[in-house]
Amino acid sequence: MGDLLPSLSSLRAFEATARHLSMKLAAEELHVTPGAVSLQVRELETTLDIQLFTRRPRSLALTAEGADYFATLRTAFRLVREATAAVRARARGSVLTVTCTATFAMQWLVPRIGRFEAQHPGIDVRISPSYRIMDFARDGVDIAVRHGLGAYEGLVSQRLIDDDLIPVATPALVARLGASPAPEALAGMTLIHDVYRRDWELWLEAAGVDPAPAAHGPIFADGNGAVEAAKAGLGFALVRGSFIERELAEGQLAAPFPLGLASRLAYHLVYPAVALERPAVAAFRRWLLAEAAGAPA
Repeated sequence: MGDLLPSLSSLRAFEATARHLSMKLAAEELHVTPGAVSLQVRELETTLDIQLFTRRPRSLALTAEGADYFATLRTAFRLVREATAAVRARARGSVLTVTCTATFAMQWLVPRIGRFEAQHPGIDVRISPSYRIMDFARDGVDIAVRHGLGAYEGLVSQRLIDDDLIPVATPALVARLGASPAPEALAGMTLIHDVYRRDWELWLEAAGVDPAPAAHGPIFADGNGAVEAAKAGLGFALVRGSFIERELAEGQLAAPFPLGLASRLAYHLVYPAVALERPAVAAFRRWLLAEAAGAPA
């Protein structure tokens, strides 16, 4: 009995069920039926000769033995995932895959990525725009940039970009506000929103003016649409200054007000700790942090 090793399928079924405390959710994750998950868990209990779950009419609970086994098994599965990710990373050679939102890719990363390529000509960066949380090992992702509060279980998360949101528009539209305009001048202007529509209301309140104009205006699914609409002269967009440095420098957009709005949401660099064992990932991380800080990599 000392060398007893249950089947991998039964271990996966138990680990997923214990994590979700639901055979239905475990089945969805494993792409099998709930009946198949139940059968695999029963098989494991028979093999171990212990009861892993207390089964109730509408819920599951881990027994003491089940909780202990789950804690150890979860660590074992994490080690397997990390080892798999490391092997796949070595097999990919010089290709580094980064996933980020489309807004971050187009407005921040793409205008700067040439500098990384110049410093590291032997590393090919593959940019995969996505808003969903990726499974690093399964999806072949090395590193991610995500917008949020920065809490990602089981992953390293470092705050990358958190500069203030500022109002911008075309120089022609800004000129209509007059010389040294006050925020009240925005009352007759179109305010462009992205999905975080309350940002304009908060900015107007911080400026000490009536936030009522924030209740109206076109809404875009992401920051790209809002910036492009502002460049087209549709109205004023509220965006991070670091995302429109090129547009400001080239005169496509202008920022008429010094007041910025701090957001509790930020862009975070996210990755499994084992990812930094790969030199290409470590180099890309250093470069991203240096770029965000405005320092040479």
